[in-house]
Amino acid sequence: MLGIVFTSLIDMLEEKVSPEFADEVIVDAKLSNDGAYTSVGYYPFEEMQKLLTVLAEKTGKSINALIYDFGVYLFGKLFAAHGEVLTNTKTLLDLFEHLDDDIHVQVRKLYPDADLPRFAVISRTDSTMRLRYFSERDLYPLAEGLMDAAAAHFDCQLERETHPMDSPHTYEFSLKVV
Repeated sequence: MLGIVFTSLIDMLEEKVSPEFADEVIVDAKLSNDGAYTSVGYYPFEEMQKLLTVLAEKTGKSINALIYDFGVYLFGKLFAAHGEVLTNTKTLLDLFEHLDDDIHVQVRKLYPDADLPRFAVISRTDSTMRLRYFSERDLYPLAEGLMDAAAAHFDCQLERETHPMDSPHTYEFSLKVV
């Protein structure tokens, strides 16, 4: 998993709670590298699972709720670091339509070993979209948080429904911009 995801999670804990809380989570998670992450490194997903498990225990929130909150936060971090990949994107649905064939291509140039989720547009109108999501890591709440933060970025409201599909780790998002 990309290091920027790990460093952003630690940043979120430091900003939203405190640096001491972030340190507690790292220590309690018993990470193999003691939480020494760099934004350009790659780390096992199991390290993220350890951090999220400790966070869930400390906060009483579900892991999915934590992942969603992190997705909202992560959009801001990614936009601040790599906003240029959105230069030609004019609307929220354009962003979602071009995730795999444009934005993820740009991300792979920066992070060639990135294991990114896949998105496929099933249908689209001016204000609605059906989008299929697949990720081995089953992080659909992260995608939901990123989507909602992107809607705020584009100054619009997003109505979203998430439907699990029969295939493992696959979801369909029904989206409506209002």
